[in-house]
Amino acid sequence: MRILIVEDDRKLADFVARGLRAERYAVDLAANGHEGDSYLHSYAYDLLILDLMLPQLSGTELLRRTRKSHPALPVLILTARDAVEDKVMHFEAGADDYLTKPFDFAELLVRIRALLRRTPVERADVLRIADLELNRQTQQVRRHGLRIDLTAKEYALFEYLLCSPGRVFTRTMILNHVWDQSFQGVTNIVDVYVRYVRKKIDEPFSLKLIHTVRGVGYCVREAEPDRAAALE
Repeated sequence: MRILIVEDDRKLADFVARGLRAERYAVDLAANGHEGDSYLHSYAYDLLILDLMLPQLSGTELLRRTRKSHPALPVLILTARDAVEDKVMHFEAGADDYLTKPFDFAELLVRIRALLRRTPVERADVLRIADLELNRQTQQVRRHGLRIDLTAKEYALFEYLLCSPGRVFTRTMILNHVWDQSFQGVTNIVDVYVRYVRKKIDEPFSLKLIHTVRGVGYCVREAEPDRAAALE
């Protein structure tokens, strides 16, 4: 399950993300409304956790936009605004749940699980490229019919890349998605884990799927001959 948190309080966002990742959710963070809107148009999410008082684009406006573009996506408002009028207005605007700060993480987790059970978002349970298949339900990866055993971090990294074949992900994007804030600024850990995954996913096979885009980051794709110079 992939969750997007749109929250400008980085300390709070990191705290929630760390707790959710410990529960084996994939988590992306956006620090303002425009960034959150961009994430929602780029990736498929199972749940949106949304602050209301955001810079650049308010949480209220982002909620309205989300309801138009993703009508089935569960949205949990997480805010300090506790007035009844605010709750009523945002429920009417399309929120599925409303939790005020300060909050207990255990309660947040229970609400998240309830929303995910109640309103599952349609998404591909099996991702495929070339002769590789990734099953999100079982978290198993097979290539040419052979099972490939990945650790939890290796799986999270590879599933993130595979969700958008051909899209180039920077090391910082990967770091923010797969690791918590204790690794901020230590982007070489991404390179280390990409090597681990390559050894299992690509090394035994002639067709390589994981590529380095020089000076940018990594992507998963079936390389085209005329792009070989740009990809390693």
